[in-house]
Amino acid sequence: MKEDKKYLLVVEDDKGLQSQLRWAFEGYEVEVSGDRTEAINQLRRVQPGVVLLDLGLPPDPGGVTEGLATLSEILTLAPETKVIVVTGDNERANAVKAIALGAYDFHQKPADPELLALLVDRAYHVYELERENRRLQQHDQNMPLRGIITASPQMLKVCRTIEKIAPSDITTLLLGASGTGKERCAQALHELSPRADKPLIAINCAAIPENLLESELFGYEKGAFTGAAKTTPGKIEYAHEGTLFLDEIGDLPMELQAKLLRFLQERVVERIGGRKEIPVDVRIICATHQDLPRHIERGLFREDLYYRISEIVLDIPPLKDRDGDVLVLAKSFLKTLSEEYNSSAREFSPDAVAAMEAYEWPGNVRELESKIKRGVIMADGHHISAEDLQLGESTAEPLPLNLKEVREEAERKAVLRAMNHCNDNITDAANILGITRPTLYNLLERLGLKT
Repeated sequence: MKEDKKYLLVVEDDKGLQSQLRWAFEGYEVEVSGDRTEAINQLRRVQPGVVLLDLGLPPDPGGVTEGLATLSEILTLAPETKVIVVTGDNERANAVKAIALGAYDFHQKPADPELLALLVDRAYHVYELERENRRLQQHDQNMPLRGIITASPQMLKVCRTIEKIAPSDITTLLLGASGTGKERCAQALHELSPRADKPLIAINCAAIPENLLESELFGYEKGAFTGAAKTTPGKIEYAHEGTLFLDEIGDLPMELQAKLLRFLQERVVERIGGRKEIPVDVRIICATHQDLPRHIERGLFREDLYYRISEIVLDIPPLKDRDGDVLVLAKSFLKTLSEEYNSSAREFSPDAVAAMEAYEWPGNVRELESKIKRGVIMADGHHISAEDLQLGESTAEPLPLNLKEVREEAERKAVLRAMNHCNDNITDAANILGITRPTLYNLLERLGLKT
């Protein structure tokens, strides 16, 4: 069914009533059929959201056998279609039978166009809601992991790795620039693990002052220091039997790195001011945007700790390196944010699409979401422009989407590179490209690259 049209199929053998009903439904493309065969043909052709079905159809206009058979066939072919049956005054039992077979509603003759219009509008509204729900469910199923929206091979590879390692307790290090989705990947690892029903405790090692970080991680006993009015477990203890996510571990102070290393080796903690060793069963996931090998060279990060936390390393690519993900994410953010802010903005203008594809996105997914939020708020109509996103107009050449253009562009680059490499020697260039000299001559002529 075409997205911009609302189709209604009227199945009625009375020519006068056909004519009356054809013009009774404003805003609908009304198709009319006089018998079952024609109705099924129309159903296959236009895929209507609603069918108005008279049960008295030929060759049994005085009965309901043919009408009920038509109802069953419609619901078999298009179970999502809403069928409203029209019956005679004394045929309530037949109407109930039609409802039992799967009809959405019924209307008794004589037909009241105004009441029928209300029934059709209500049925079509339910049809659209169910269709949107199915679309969203399908969209979620098409996403590789819950909460991770991507279509790029780069991120799909990351998602497949997450699926493989999630069932184990292997310590995982997530590497990636700020805003690439490290925390979302950590959540996916936890949700796919046997510990999913236990807590995921996250702590940002860069956001907590150094003098408080130790007590946050390991806890403290009553009276351990001024202000320690009661015994308080640390984040590591709270994560018992669950997952501990240490974000920005590259900013962990050297003093705490030694204590964390001991915990990773022994799986016991000692609270500040305490002497008791407390065993903790926890899965460790770490993340950082720092270059840890470089930190190790500069004496800022312990090499032994690095090897402990990097049993598996996941590199999360920046948004600019994820083929096609900018528009996939942008459309998802637009749908969510336009509903949140009750905005009429539903699409991106061509200049906005070009600007988003050309932009480098140094802030990655987080920056993209912020730009879309600004666009939703600033847009005046149904379309968000590059100006609404606060992105300059793109000066890059438009991406060729036609397969012929893509192939020609690839051939052009390959031929130019070969010719430059061989100093315009046709024989050598043909050998490098794996083609004959006549074929290369034809390519040069077709691509306008005559030597």
